[in-house]
Amino acid sequence: MRALDTAEAGRTVDVAFFDVDETLLTFKSMFRFLDHHFSARGLPPEHYRRAAAELRRRAAEGVPRSETNQDYYQHYAGRSVEEVMEHGRQWFAAELARGTALHEPAVEALYRHHRYGALTVLVSGSFPPCLEPVRQLLGGDVVLCSEPEIVDGRYTGRLETPMIGEQKGRAAAELLARHGVPPSRAAAYGDHSSDLSLLRAVGHPVAVGDDPALGTYVRQVGGSLLPGVPGRPVRRRA
Repeated sequence: MRALDTAEAGRTVDVAFFDVDETLLTFKSMFRFLDHHFSARGLPPEHYRRAAAELRRRAAEGVPRSETNQDYYQHYAGRSVEEVMEHGRQWFAAELARGTALHEPAVEALYRHHRYGALTVLVSGSFPPCLEPVRQLLGGDVVLCSEPEIVDGRYTGRLETPMIGEQKGRAAAELLARHGVPPSRAAAYGDHSSDLSLLRAVGHPVAVGDDPALGTYVRQVGGSLLPGVPGRPVRRRA
Protein backbone atom coordinates (compact mmCIF):
# COMPACT_ATOMS: atom_id res chain seq x y z
CA MET A 1 0.00 0.00 0.00
CA ARG A 2 1.00 3.61 -0.47
CA ALA A 3 0.35 7.11 0.71
CA LEU A 4 -1.99 9.13 -1.49
CA ASP A 5 0.40 11.18 -3.65
CA THR A 6 -0.02 14.85 -4.48
CA ALA A 7 -0.95 14.29 -8.12
CA GLU A 8 -3.63 11.74 -7.26
CA ALA A 9 -4.99 13.99 -4.50
CA GLY A 10 -5.25 16.86 -6.95
CA ARG A 11 -7.06 14.81 -9.57
CA THR A 12 -9.48 12.76 -7.54
CA VAL A 13 -10.31 14.28 -4.14
CA ASP A 14 -12.81 17.10 -3.62
CA VAL A 15 -13.43 16.48 0.10
CA ALA A 16 -10.94 15.14 2.65
CA PHE A 17 -12.07 14.03 6.12
CA PHE A 18 -9.63 13.82 9.03
CA ASP A 19 -10.02 12.26 12.44
CA VAL A 20 -8.22 14.47 14.99
CA ASP A 21 -6.88 12.61 18.04
CA GLU A 22 -3.81 10.55 17.17
CA THR A 23 -4.35 11.40 13.50
CA LEU A 24 -3.76 15.16 13.18
CA LEU A 25 -2.71 15.45 16.83
CA THR A 26 -0.23 13.17 18.58
CA PHE A 27 -2.43 12.70 21.66
CA LYS A 28 -6.01 12.27 22.89
CA SER A 29 -7.23 15.82 23.32
CA MET A 30 -10.29 15.34 25.51
CA PHE A 31 -8.51 14.14 28.65
CA ARG A 32 -5.73 16.68 28.33
CA PHE A 33 -8.17 19.49 27.82
CA LEU A 34 -10.26 18.41 30.81
CA ASP A 35 -7.12 18.53 32.96
CA HIS A 36 -6.41 22.07 31.74
CA HIS A 37 -10.03 23.16 32.22
CA PHE A 38 -10.11 22.00 35.84
CA SER A 39 -6.75 23.64 36.53
CA ALA A 40 -7.91 26.92 34.96
CA ARG A 41 -10.90 26.86 37.31
CA GLY A 42 -8.55 26.59 40.26
CA LEU A 43 -9.50 23.02 41.14
CA PRO A 44 -6.86 20.81 42.78
CA PRO A 45 -5.12 18.13 40.63
CA GLU A 46 -6.96 15.39 42.50
CA HIS A 47 -10.22 16.60 40.96
CA TYR A 48 -8.99 15.71 37.47
CA ARG A 49 -7.39 12.44 38.60
CA ARG A 50 -10.69 11.24 40.07
CA ALA A 51 -12.68 12.24 36.99
CA ALA A 52 -10.23 10.62 34.56
CA ALA A 53 -9.98 7.45 36.65
CA GLU A 54 -13.76 7.06 36.67
CA LEU A 55 -14.03 7.54 32.90
CA ARG A 56 -11.24 5.03 32.30
CA ARG A 57 -12.75 2.55 34.77
CA ARG A 58 -16.07 2.59 32.96
CA ALA A 59 -14.36 2.16 29.60
CA ALA A 60 -12.33 -0.79 30.96
CA GLU A 61 -15.55 -2.40 32.18
CA GLY A 62 -16.87 -2.37 28.64
CA VAL A 63 -19.29 0.55 28.90
CA PRO A 64 -19.98 1.66 25.30
CA ARG A 65 -18.01 4.64 24.08
CA SER A 66 -21.27 6.44 23.35
CA GLU A 67 -22.03 6.38 27.10
CA THR A 68 -18.55 7.26 28.36
CA ASN A 69 -18.46 10.08 25.81
CA GLN A 70 -21.65 11.49 27.32
CA ASP A 71 -20.25 11.01 30.83
CA TYR A 72 -17.30 13.16 29.82
CA TYR A 73 -19.44 16.17 28.93
CA GLN A 74 -21.16 16.17 32.30
CA HIS A 75 -17.94 17.70 33.66
CA TYR A 76 -18.76 20.95 31.83
CA ALA A 77 -22.30 21.28 33.14
CA GLY A 78 -23.05 24.83 34.23
CA ARG A 79 -19.93 26.35 32.68
CA SER A 80 -20.32 29.16 30.19
CA VAL A 81 -19.47 28.46 26.56
CA GLU A 82 -17.35 31.62 26.51
CA GLU A 83 -15.26 30.41 29.46
CA VAL A 84 -14.71 26.93 28.04
CA MET A 85 -13.83 28.28 24.59
CA GLU A 86 -11.23 30.55 26.16
CA HIS A 87 -9.80 27.60 28.07
CA GLY A 88 -9.58 25.78 24.74
CA ARG A 89 -7.50 28.56 23.21
CA GLN A 90 -5.19 28.63 26.23
CA TRP A 91 -4.87 24.85 26.32
CA PHE A 92 -3.99 24.45 22.64
CA ALA A 93 -1.45 27.27 22.77
CA ALA A 94 0.28 25.44 25.62
CA GLU A 95 0.20 22.15 23.69
CA LEU A 96 1.75 23.80 20.65
CA ALA A 97 4.48 25.37 22.77
CA ARG A 98 5.69 21.85 23.67
CA GLY A 99 6.55 21.33 20.01
CA THR A 100 5.11 17.82 19.66
CA ALA A 101 1.37 18.38 19.26
CA LEU A 102 1.03 17.85 15.51
CA HIS A 103 1.35 14.53 13.70
CA GLU A 104 3.22 15.77 10.65
CA PRO A 105 2.34 13.04 8.08
CA ALA A 106 -1.38 13.65 8.52
CA VAL A 107 -0.99 17.42 8.77
CA GLU A 108 0.98 17.45 5.52
CA ALA A 109 -1.77 15.40 3.89
CA LEU A 110 -4.35 17.97 5.01
CA TYR A 111 -2.22 20.81 3.63
CA ARG A 112 -1.80 18.91 0.36
CA HIS A 113 -5.54 18.45 -0.07
CA HIS A 114 -6.11 22.08 0.80
CA ARG A 115 -3.56 23.23 -1.81
CA TYR A 116 -5.41 21.24 -4.46
CA GLY A 117 -8.68 22.88 -3.54
CA ALA A 118 -10.36 20.10 -1.57
CA LEU A 119 -12.75 20.88 1.26
CA THR A 120 -10.96 19.75 4.45
CA VAL A 121 -13.15 18.44 7.26
CA LEU A 122 -12.18 17.61 10.85
CA VAL A 123 -14.29 14.78 12.33
CA SER A 124 -14.10 14.10 16.06
CA GLY A 125 -15.96 12.96 19.16
CA SER A 126 -14.49 16.00 20.87
CA PHE A 127 -16.24 19.39 20.96
CA PRO A 128 -15.65 22.94 19.66
CA PRO A 129 -13.48 24.29 22.53
CA CYS A 130 -10.89 21.58 21.74
CA LEU A 131 -11.32 21.57 17.97
CA GLU A 132 -11.74 25.18 16.91
CA PRO A 133 -8.11 26.10 17.77
CA VAL A 134 -6.94 23.08 15.74
CA ARG A 135 -9.12 24.04 12.79
CA GLN A 136 -7.89 27.62 12.85
CA LEU A 137 -4.25 26.59 12.99
CA LEU A 138 -4.50 24.06 10.17
CA GLY A 139 -6.90 26.02 7.99
CA GLY A 140 -9.59 23.35 8.04
CA ASP A 141 -12.88 24.28 6.39
CA VAL A 142 -15.47 22.37 8.43
CA VAL A 143 -15.69 20.63 11.81
CA LEU A 144 -18.05 17.69 12.39
CA CYS A 145 -18.03 17.00 16.13
CA SER A 146 -20.00 16.32 19.27
CA GLU A 147 -22.23 19.26 20.15
CA PRO A 148 -23.13 19.25 23.86
CA GLU A 149 -26.41 20.94 24.72
CA ILE A 150 -26.23 24.67 25.45
CA VAL A 151 -28.94 26.64 27.28
CA ASP A 152 -28.59 30.37 27.92
CA GLY A 153 -24.93 30.29 26.96
CA ARG A 154 -24.01 27.46 29.32
CA TYR A 155 -23.40 23.76 28.85
CA THR A 156 -26.03 21.56 30.47
CA GLY A 157 -23.83 18.46 30.56
CA ARG A 158 -26.13 16.62 28.16
CA LEU A 159 -25.14 15.27 24.75
CA GLU A 160 -27.69 13.74 22.43
CA THR A 161 -25.50 12.33 19.66
CA PRO A 162 -21.76 11.75 20.14
CA MET A 163 -19.71 12.04 16.95
CA ILE A 164 -18.15 8.60 17.33
CA GLY A 165 -18.28 5.25 15.55
CA GLU A 166 -21.05 4.90 12.98
CA GLN A 167 -22.07 8.53 13.42
CA LYS A 168 -18.80 9.64 11.79
CA GLY A 169 -19.66 7.73 8.64
CA ARG A 170 -23.23 9.05 8.58
CA ALA A 171 -22.07 12.65 9.06
CA ALA A 172 -19.51 12.28 6.27
CA ALA A 173 -22.08 10.80 3.90
CA GLU A 174 -24.53 13.62 4.69
CA LEU A 175 -21.89 16.28 4.02
CA LEU A 176 -20.96 14.68 0.70
CA ALA A 177 -24.62 14.58 -0.31
CA ARG A 178 -25.12 18.24 0.61
CA HIS A 179 -22.14 19.25 -1.52
CA GLY A 180 -23.04 16.92 -4.40
CA VAL A 181 -19.71 15.07 -4.12
CA PRO A 182 -19.66 11.32 -4.81
CA PRO A 183 -17.75 9.10 -2.35
CA SER A 184 -15.31 8.27 -5.14
CA ARG A 185 -14.01 11.85 -4.93
CA ALA A 186 -13.54 11.89 -1.16
CA ALA A 187 -10.72 10.76 1.14
CA ALA A 188 -10.74 9.98 4.86
CA TYR A 189 -7.94 9.55 7.39
CA GLY A 190 -8.30 7.72 10.71
CA ASP A 191 -6.18 5.84 13.23
CA HIS A 192 -8.64 3.71 15.23
CA SER A 193 -11.19 1.01 14.48
CA SER A 194 -13.91 3.46 15.57
CA ASP A 195 -13.02 5.42 12.40
CA LEU A 196 -13.91 2.49 10.16
CA SER A 197 -17.34 3.85 9.22
CA LEU A 198 -15.69 7.13 8.22
CA LEU A 199 -13.22 5.34 5.96
CA ARG A 200 -16.02 3.25 4.45
CA ALA A 201 -17.88 6.43 3.49
CA VAL A 202 -15.22 7.47 0.95
CA GLY A 203 -13.42 6.15 -2.08
CA HIS A 204 -9.92 6.95 -0.80
CA PRO A 205 -9.55 5.55 2.75
CA VAL A 206 -6.24 6.11 4.54
CA ALA A 207 -5.25 4.22 7.71
CA VAL A 208 -2.94 6.21 9.97
CA GLY A 209 -0.82 3.78 11.97
CA ASP A 210 -1.27 0.10 12.63
CA ASP A 211 -4.86 -0.49 13.74
CA PRO A 212 -5.65 -4.05 12.54
CA ALA A 213 -9.25 -3.33 11.52
CA LEU A 214 -8.31 -0.30 9.47
CA GLY A 215 -5.29 -2.05 7.98
CA THR A 216 -7.40 -5.00 6.88
CA TYR A 217 -9.99 -2.72 5.32
CA VAL A 218 -7.60 -0.55 3.32
CA ARG A 219 -5.81 -3.65 2.06
CA GLN A 220 -9.12 -5.08 0.87
CA VAL A 221 -10.20 -1.95 -1.00
CA GLY A 222 -6.83 -0.68 -2.18
CA GLY A 223 -6.60 2.21 0.24
CA SER A 224 -3.49 3.82 1.63
CA LEU A 225 -1.36 3.98 4.77
CA LEU A 226 0.34 6.76 6.67
CA PRO A 227 2.75 6.33 9.58
CA GLY A 228 1.20 6.40 13.03
CA VAL A 229 2.11 8.57 15.99
CA PRO A 230 5.72 7.82 17.03
CA GLY A 231 6.10 5.91 20.26
CA ARG A 232 2.52 4.66 20.45
CA PRO A 233 2.29 0.96 21.32
CA VAL A 234 1.69 -1.30 18.34
CA ARG A 235 -1.86 -2.61 18.22
CA ARG A 236 -2.03 -6.39 17.86
CA ARG A 237 -4.85 -8.48 16.55
CA ALA A 238 -6.98 -10.05 19.25
